Amino acid sequence: MSDMTDGAITKLLQTWSDGDQEAAMRVLPLVYNELRHIASRQLRQERVGHTLQATAVVNEAYLRLRGEVGFEWPSRAHFFAFAAHLMRRILVDHARYRNRAKRGGGLEKVTLAEAADLAMERAPEIEALDEALNHLESLDPRKAAVVELRFFGGLTMDETAEHLGVSAETVGREWRRAKAWLYDQLQPVEGHA
Repeated sequence: MSDMTDGAITKLLQTWSDGDQEAAMRVLPLVYNELRHIASRQLRQERVGHTLQATAVVNEAYLRLRGEVGFEWPSRAHFFAFAAHLMRRILVDHARYRNRAKRGGGLEKVTLAEAADLAMERAPEIEALDEALNHLESLDPRKAAVVELRFFGGLTMDETAEHLGVSAETVGREWRRAKAWLYDQLQPVEGHA
């Protein structure tokens, strides 16, 4: 990540929080590789042949982050949690756009064989996961936060615990329960699969 220490990066994030856009311009290149790693991890969950690349997701997140004001980044974990959430939004927006386009959004006609290939896409899955995660957030915000930080942000149990202000054991328990709940929510209803 360069020769800067985590503390120096955290200091730049805090300076950015205070409104210093120059600090944003200095810190974002320093965390680029870690952001790209988060994006790559999220894209591995996507269908084969997904049209977005990790670099494009990071660049879009970078542009959105540069425009952010009024957010506080008290630590690297907070920043990466927010960045992971932002990347999730980018992927969900992309999936929704592709689904609208598939339903006639002015695209060219395709053959039956091409339509069969389109049916194999995973865009509806990421939308379903997003809806389930939003539902979980309405029921139990901490469990939803654990999923977002662990799954989308790639934070460790300890980093997630630090970010949420709870013990690593609590994070582990919430992580297991949230995964089980999401698994149950994402199972096709019998007769509707």
